[in-house]
Amino acid sequence: MPILLFLIDTSASMNQRTDLGTSYLDIAKGAVELFLKLRARDPASRGDRYMLVTYDEPPYCIKAGWKENHATFMSELKNLQASGLTTLGQALRSSFDLLNLNRLISGIDNYGQGRNPFFLEPSILITITDGNKLTSTASVQEELHLPLNSPLPGSELTKEPFRWDQRLFALVLRLPGVASTEPEQLGSVPTDESAITQMCEVTGGRSYCVRTQRMLNQCLESLVQKVQSGVVINFEKTGPDPLPVGEDGLMDSLRPSNSFAAQPWHSCHKLIYVRPNSKTGVPVGHWPIPESFWPDQNLPSLPPRTSHPVVRFSCIDCEPMVIDKLPFDKYELEPSPLTQYILERKSPHTCWQVFVTSSGKYNELGYPFGYLKASTTLTCVNLFVMPYNYPVLLPLLDDLFKVHKLKPNLKWRQAFDSYLKTLPPYYLLPLKKALRMMGAPNLISDNLDCGLSYSVISYLKKLSQQTKLESERILASVGKKPPQETGIKVKNHSGGGVSLVHNKNFRKLLKEITGETALRLTELNTKEFAGFQVGLLNKDLKPQTYRNAYDIPRRGLLDQLTRMRSNLLKTHKFIVGQDEDSLHSVPVAQMGNYQEYLKTVASPLREIDPDQPKRLHTFGNPFKQDKKGMMIDEADEFVAGPQNKVKRPGELNSPMSSKRRRNATVIHDVHEEKMENGQTPPDGFLSKSAPAELMNTTGDGVPPSQLDSLSDDFTSLKRDGPFHKLGNNVLRGGAPNCNLSVDDQKIAVVSTLGTAPNALQITPAMAQGINADIKHQLMKEVRKFGRKYERIFILLEKVQGPLEIKKQFVEFTIKEAARFKRRVLIQQLEKVLEKIDSHHLLNNVNHINSRSSS
Repeated sequence: MPILLFLIDTSASMNQRTDLGTSYLDIAKGAVELFLKLRARDPASRGDRYMLVTYDEPPYCIKAGWKENHATFMSELKNLQASGLTTLGQALRSSFDLLNLNRLISGIDNYGQGRNPFFLEPSILITITDGNKLTSTASVQEELHLPLNSPLPGSELTKEPFRWDQRLFALVLRLPGVASTEPEQLGSVPTDESAITQMCEVTGGRSYCVRTQRMLNQCLESLVQKVQSGVVINFEKTGPDPLPVGEDGLMDSLRPSNSFAAQPWHSCHKLIYVRPNSKTGVPVGHWPIPESFWPDQNLPSLPPRTSHPVVRFSCIDCEPMVIDKLPFDKYELEPSPLTQYILERKSPHTCWQVFVTSSGKYNELGYPFGYLKASTTLTCVNLFVMPYNYPVLLPLLDDLFKVHKLKPNLKWRQAFDSYLKTLPPYYLLPLKKALRMMGAPNLISDNLDCGLSYSVISYLKKLSQQTKLESERILASVGKKPPQETGIKVKNHSGGGVSLVHNKNFRKLLKEITGETALRLTELNTKEFAGFQVGLLNKDLKPQTYRNAYDIPRRGLLDQLTRMRSNLLKTHKFIVGQDEDSLHSVPVAQMGNYQEYLKTVASPLREIDPDQPKRLHTFGNPFKQDKKGMMIDEADEFVAGPQNKVKRPGELNSPMSSKRRRNATVIHDVHEEKMENGQTPPDGFLSKSAPAELMNTTGDGVPPSQLDSLSDDFTSLKRDGPFHKLGNNVLRGGAPNCNLSVDDQKIAVVSTLGTAPNALQITPAMAQGINADIKHQLMKEVRKFGRKYERIFILLEKVQGPLEIKKQFVEFTIKEAARFKRRVLIQQLEKVLEKIDSHHLLNNVNHINSRSSS
């Protein structure tokens, strides 16, 4: 259940206006509402919890906390006002204390017992500020300082105010007050230079320098993607650098390795993704990350831990170890210089062991508790968490099952007992559970010792009780308004001390309302409402206006009690058989409160086919697809999966055209297979690889001019033809292995060449329409998350017109890729651009030579 805490700058400087006339505070409110709409596209958002904190003095700074619902959050957000000082440090401390309120009670931090990545409360703290100087009642501060003293018990057990599953992101508003004449720069949003940037980087987040409304929308889309379940870890290299890897993937000992110069991948501060279980929706794990100290019974207190554990990795290549039925945990690393370096080595069958310093009893570096390894497809790097000192344990367990057949001898038991002495005490319980899951005999005593002294355990219990009391006090103060400064009190003597009840006009008006005296119609202006008649009061039906319970007569007690109960509980109905109007009318402020409705809806069943794109709730539109968090208008929705193709006018339905379509399908499939196997996709875009492959399969010599026309025909056919995947159209050893026989392929080529002149003629107007549609699809494909760019190059193949037009489309795609920081795509497109230029130059030379020869 992700926690999204919004820290809004409510200092007086947020009243400054932009060139559009809106204040910074209005922009901040709108940014929060837009973020919630973007986040609501993800089905996982139904479990989100929203909190709101301002720059007011604690505890009045908490506007919406743990108990407030979404409606309260939105109401408090709309009522925010900008006044006061820029006390960012105090506001951040209050925000982290609010997030850490229940951690000691739930035991999620597990102090002294190892760090469990699967015990987490993923929290994203988003602060929106103007980046001005930090002010307090004493002075103006140049640097950001968080108060050291915290009212939360147990805060001394962690050195920093945040935890490893909490990240800080800052939107620093730098919108000008006067409209800028310079063109807006596209690309990624830079970090800000204010004091909060360093604090964001320490927690694993970042800051955004927002200069335009478009940049703000881009930042919000980026922040929605940052809502991930995971924890931040410091990865640091220990020992020498690895030997360089040659182009053939083997170690090259002759190439020098710069082991002493600091490299970006030597120290990385990144997130590891902790995925929830697909069945339960909750992360599941088995092994902790060890503490940086050895638990001892003689320790009077626990040493304070850092928020992010320091995990050291050795660059010595090892074989990844695993045995059957032994559970292990696997976490994917966030992309970083370290992951890029490991993937560039292209060694998916080796691993680097990881350690925690001082975690062992007899070893300063500690024993390995897992390893870093690239995935088999070289798409990501994973952290495998194993039992502590697993290189010793796994061979022992392997012998236990295969050699001793679950009946260990004395020598094996002695070796196992020696291993247990190197094991931190908090690993005994998970190891005992793992052995039970494997079906091994009971090899560990039932009297397990956690390794902590009695005083430490008592102290942790005492902290838990104190945290409960402090939590109740803080939660009780949520939503309360800070006391207003009364200033100088001036006593009013104008009334002479006479109360309102003794006023003659007031008593007369009260009698007229209760019906004791007749209403003075002379004072009513009857001309103002012509045609309306004023109804006189019925003196027999007097309203009950008792101000004292003793004034009620004895015979009317039961009747009055029924009226009081009906007014209090709102159970009366004006017309029999009709519900109250309040049941069918909702205030405008609550009309968009869809989050509360989602909490009452039952969890949806899993999809029958997990490969299909996920459906969203989308307010009654069940066919809307997941757009990966990108802002696309409803008119521009891209529906993934198979779509019905409309046959264009002029398309033939003859057997010849079906054979031509079948051959085009074979070539299209071979071309896609090349792209999946890592071959350069632009080759097919320029050289029209379809004719060359047909020459190889048929073995006939076809003139190049006919092949060029044939390839253009294939391109037009691929645009609208029903392309169905064939079974074995895979390139093996560089040669296509198709299902068609040689005779069939010869017939297909001849028939295709024969019918090419009679194919659909593309007029300039049709070509312009096709290119416009391709341009629109290219924009959406570049926006999509991931590195699957095959569709982009397939679209570029379909561009109609000469090479100049195709060059313009490639340049346009490069600009779009630069907006979304697609570096790999840009590199591939630049190669395409170079080949277009060289191809264009070669055509010009051939044209000049032909003219000179003629």
